Amino acid sequence: MREIDRLTTSDYQTSSLLLMQAAAEACFHALAEHFAGGLAGLKTQILCGLGNNGGDGAALALALARAGAHADVVLFGTLAESQGDARTNFESVQKLSSFAASTGDHPPPLSFVECDTSAAWEKLATPRRAYDLIVDALFGTGLSRPLVGIFEQVVAHLKMLREARERSATQRPFIVAIDVPSGLNADSATPIGAVVQADLTVTFTAPKPANVLPPASHYNGKLVVANIGSPAALVAAAKPELFVTEAGDAREWLMATRYAPDSYKNTHGHVVVIAGSRGYTGAAVLCGNAAMRSGAGLVTIATPASAQATVAAGAMPEVMTTALAETDRGAVSEAAIDHVLQLPADVIAVGPGLSAEDERTRRFVYEIVKRRTTPIVIDADALNCLANYTGGGWPAELQGTKENPIILTPHPGEMRRLLGTTVPDALDDRVTVAREFAARHQIILVLKGARSLVAATGGRVFINPTGNAGLGTAGAGDTLTGIIAGFIAQARGTLGENADVLSATIAALYLGGLAGDLAAHELGMRAMVASDIREYLGAAIRSLDPIGERPPGSAASCLHTPPAD
Repeated sequence: MREIDRLTTSDYQTSSLLLMQAAAEACFHALAEHFAGGLAGLKTQILCGLGNNGGDGAALALALARAGAHADVVLFGTLAESQGDARTNFESVQKLSSFAASTGDHPPPLSFVECDTSAAWEKLATPRRAYDLIVDALFGTGLSRPLVGIFEQVVAHLKMLREARERSATQRPFIVAIDVPSGLNADSATPIGAVVQADLTVTFTAPKPANVLPPASHYNGKLVVANIGSPAALVAAAKPELFVTEAGDAREWLMATRYAPDSYKNTHGHVVVIAGSRGYTGAAVLCGNAAMRSGAGLVTIATPASAQATVAAGAMPEVMTTALAETDRGAVSEAAIDHVLQLPADVIAVGPGLSAEDERTRRFVYEIVKRRTTPIVIDADALNCLANYTGGGWPAELQGTKENPIILTPHPGEMRRLLGTTVPDALDDRVTVAREFAARHQIILVLKGARSLVAATGGRVFINPTGNAGLGTAGAGDTLTGIIAGFIAQARGTLGENADVLSATIAALYLGGLAGDLAAHELGMRAMVASDIREYLGAAIRSLDPIGERPPGSAASCLHTPPAD
């Protein structure tokens, strides 16, 4: 981002001061949207560091004062220490505050104070001024060390104010961070020390890793990404490999796979779900039902013979079942391999409730993955079967191909087993781990968790922003596997050779999370269960592509009988 800012000023004749003004305007508009009643009369405090982030804050203070708000600007340091465009803005604030003080207004609409010692800050922080808004403009993207001294004191002060706010059930002060909350390393998902907890963060041009990757992203509050004038061509030229999935990405996939007037079940794809075992049938039902509800034309649950009746009783009546040869413990056996490979399918999903205890089950999963002629989605016990097949870790010889991709959907514990490790911090850098694993084995990796990731074979990683803590419930992973498989089946049935399994997977994760958000809005996170995700999936799809989900008007009109004369 620093390079993009530099090129914007050097190659596109846009001064850095103009970029700073644009950043302040973006923050101002975000605040105007939040404070719908208007900004006039608000009591605000702007906490500014000496760098460009502080310069953005100073420019914002000027805009707030022009809008009729009262702005107290605190510069952590001295004006003489500041440089460049930031100093220009600080000097403007100082001059206008001096002028405002000379008019006799009390309090003046704008004030400016230098704060270069802990004692000075304690003096400023002691009076409990009832600010409506506090702006964190201390540090931007350049921080790489923990906050200490006076800045650590500021974080503790803001934390105290938030706690007091929560106890009194008021909305003041509202805390806004410019670019990233101070205390975060913009490049890292892991906080490096004390961090400002913001209610709103306004970042510029594109989000930074700390804006979108947990746990650092938890400090951002609501995130607004503002365009301040850097050309999109510069962002593209930087060749980014980390992306946030947006509603438009999922909508584009939905539009590409819309039901045509003459489409039917075979053009919507066939999913074969290999799942369940004696006593563990619920996961198979959840997965198969989710695949059906996602829009697949046909779904068959292949399950051990002793589990078939229970699975059939629990599944939707539209879902078919078939019996598989089993072990003496009621888990699928390698004797079922040929039968499964002969089943007609556009995609196979394997794993939910399968059991991983028996060597014959592990051999079955290995051979199915090795000999498949379709894309395959691997989850739950199937992941554990493969991780244990060679004594630990993913079998290196199992590689995905363009024609028959492999999609893995592990949660963190399963991912560690696929890596062949039990080290707790092995996933501290989830993006790098996912990227390297997907590239090494040529697979699509869906690494579940808060802000689940999709890693592609070529190094790109997509962060999914939808979903909530209510999705951390039994069966949610089985449901997601069914949705992913259902979307892949539809893409292959509708688009044929042009089907993009990666896009289908990204869209499935986004819409599955969105369905969970809709369910939580109606039911609350605490009361959600996995089947609620499936039931709200239609609403999630309609919210993004209402036209594509609406039957054509011509079909209704041809059934209309005009009244007799």
